[in-house]
This record gives sequence, structure tokens and C-alpha cells, in this order.
Amino acid sequence: MPQLDTSFSILRLIALSASLLAPTLASAAVYEVGPGKTYEDIGSVPWQALAPGDVVRINWRKQPYHEKWVLACRGTAKSPITVSGVPGPGGKLPVIDGENAMTSPMVQYWGEERGVIKIGGANVPAVTMPAHIVLENLDIRNGRSSFSFTGRRGPTPYKKDAASVNVEIVDHLVLRNLTLHGSSNGLMISPQSRNVRVERCHIYDNGNPGSITEHNAYTECNGIVFEGNHFGPLRTGCLGNNLKDRSAGLVVSYNWIEGGNRQLDLVDATGNPELNASSSYRDTYVFGNVFLERDGDGNNQIVHYGGDSGKTNGYRKGVLHFYNNTVVSTRDKPIAVFRLSTANETVDCQGNILHATTKGKNLSLVCKVGVLKMGRNWLTEGWIPTEDEFTGTIETLVPSDVGADPGFVSLADQDFTLAPNSPCLGAAPELARGLLPVLYRYVRHQQIEKLPADQKRNMGAE
Repeated sequence: MPQLDTSFSILRLIALSASLLAPTLASAAVYEVGPGKTYEDIGSVPWQALAPGDVVRINWRKQPYHEKWVLACRGTAKSPITVSGVPGPGGKLPVIDGENAMTSPMVQYWGEERGVIKIGGANVPAVTMPAHIVLENLDIRNGRSSFSFTGRRGPTPYKKDAASVNVEIVDHLVLRNLTLHGSSNGLMISPQSRNVRVERCHIYDNGNPGSITEHNAYTECNGIVFEGNHFGPLRTGCLGNNLKDRSAGLVVSYNWIEGGNRQLDLVDATGNPELNASSSYRDTYVFGNVFLERDGDGNNQIVHYGGDSGKTNGYRKGVLHFYNNTVVSTRDKPIAVFRLSTANETVDCQGNILHATTKGKNLSLVCKVGVLKMGRNWLTEGWIPTEDEFTGTIETLVPSDVGADPGFVSLADQDFTLAPNSPCLGAAPELARGLLPVLYRYVRHQQIEKLPADQKRNMGAE
């Protein structure tokens, strides 16, 4: 059995991870919060005074903390500022509940109504660009318009687009082992932010019923990695996407993404011209993930790549590198794995398992326009190139393998590891130069496992 690995290091943004895991200064302060601790409540912590290396430890208790605050502080690469939950019995995370929450009196910030925890954008502390922050091990919930809180203007309802975590501006942020649910958006990151890493989080049950504009995660920044996360279904009746992103330098690796209008909606940057101008805006890396399309999910497309603003000059118009993923559809109607927005968007698709459990006629590859370059993949026999209007191009670089069964250990139990007789074992093509290497696999849930270095890679997220 390969060794379980929680370092989550990949080539992209590796410096970010290393710096934020570095030891803190010996003189740094530790603020203990919880029953019998120095600070009984979160609001009493001197948030305005946090310095490099400081740690705020929020201890688990039976009842939730109905409190909210802003992190507008600056750590350093070697000494980040860390806000960390201390789990309770059975690993239960401390709960930060936005319903009837009180804003900390130690801070003053605008946009209180847009999140339970906000990062950046405050009068007190007056830090223009917060930096090197770690937020981890917390269950953050219930930031949506049907709930209210008490802030500087008294009782106030949340906005329609409120989030469990709302990031307005930051440079170097790690969000680790957070549970984000019950809000309009689980996570929202605004376009002035850069160098963000989201790892081992559980993001689910977000959105607004009947609305397409709120999502489990909605992000736009310069440099972001999603790794080892469990994206579950949105709230019942909510029509948003699972992960909607407008970033430059996007990497989505080793995640479990189930449900949503689309699992991935990767569209154009609209809030910061620097993102459109960045060279990393034209290359997006999606690898080692498990994507599940359930019968009854909204849109039949798994991944949308390009843009949605209507201003096509700013669309991504680059390459979506989609490799070594496992896509499983149990839908009783055709799906389209990809939708591209213009003729100038391209998908490079190789080493994936693309499987429709309801027969190959329900597996189609692409719709609308664009260029799909197909390397060697495993496809359900009977698959079709498209079941919709398509005016683009499909280039078959290498013939794919086809079959009735990819050889999962247990489809019924969602165990998508490969059985000893699977035709996908050792069948993945060699990666082209320039692609990020596949070093791990996702382990249910919110873990990754290192793959043997001396073993030929399998098809799919294995």
C-alpha cells in the first residue's frame, strides 16, 4: 500500500506551501480560545494586534461559536499567522456559525454582510494587503440571506452572495481542512487576491434555491491550487456550479467533485485586467480528480472552459490540460464531458477514464465549438463524439481504449480504485513535456496518497 501523504506539494505554488508550513518565531504569541482558556470567546482575541508567527487556537466545544470576524494581518513567509481549530472528540471541528453571530468588537470592516469569516478589507486592522495567513480545522457555516448577525449597524441580514469564507484581498493564503457549508457560497475569493491554496476541505450544501449565481466555490485570483478537497452536492434546489473559477494559474488536482450544475465552470476573468494578461491564464491544469455526474443534476456538461461574460476578447482562449481524471456518469441521458466557449479554446484530453454507467450512447465528449485533442483514454463502448450541435474539431492523436467496464472495485460503493483485472491498470500514456506530474491519488475523503515512483501509471485518477 502506498504511503499516505498530507504534504500536498506539487510543482505549481510549491514555494507557497513550504513558506506557510515553516516554523513560527520563538517569540510569537499563542492565543487560546474556548472553555477554561485565556479567551472564552473568539471576539476577545486582539485580532488587530496579530503579528508574524502568532497562532490563534480555537478549541472545540459542544455548542457552536456564533461569532464572526475579519483577518487583515500580515505574516511572513517564514512566520505565517495561523488561525487553527483544535478538534474535539472523534475529530469534530469547532463550529463557527454565522446564524445570529456577533462581529468581534476588536475589528472594524466593511462587507460584514458578505461572509462569516472575511479575509482582507478592513479599517481596523488597517492592513492594505494581508499576507501569509493560514486558516484551518474549522467548520464554518450559515452565511446566507435567510440568516442575520449583529454587527456595527446592529442586526443585519446577510447578502444573497454571502460566503462561509469571503476573501477580499490577500497575498499567500492557505485554507486547510475547513468544512464550508450552509451558506450562499461556501468559498468566495475576489480578483485582487493572489497565491491561494485550498487543501483537504469539505465544501458542500451551499447555494440559493432557484439561483444559478451562487456556488460551492466561486474564485477569481492570481495563482490558486485546489488539492485533496471533497466537493459535495449543493443544497437541494440550488442551481449553481460546484467550482466556478475565473483565475489565472489555476490547478485542480486530486479532488472529489460530485454534482452541481457543472462540476467545473472555468470562465473568463472579469475583475482584474492583470489576470487576463497573465501567461498562466492561458493554461489550466485539471488532473487526478474524480468527477461524479448524478441522474437529476442540472446541466449535462461536466466541464465548461472559456468564458461567460459575453466579452469574448477576455475569454481564456488557451488550453485546458485535462488528464488522469476519472469521470463517472450515472445519468440516464447523454452527458457532454466538455463545453468550450469559442473556436479558440482547446482541451488536451489524455489518460482519463470517461464512463457512463447507462451505456456508451450516454457518453459524448464535446458540444458547441472549440478544439478537442484526444490522446489515449478509456471510454465506455458505444460513446459518441457529440450529441449536440458542434462546429469545432476533434483531433484523435492516439486511439482510445473502449470497453463495457473500466474495472472499478465497486461502482455501487463509489470505490473507483482499480481491481486487479482492470483494463486500465498501467495503461496511461506518458505525459507530454510541460505537464505537471501525477504524483498522488485522492483517498476518500480529504486525503491524498503518494503513488509508487517506479510503477507505470494507470488510467484515471489512480
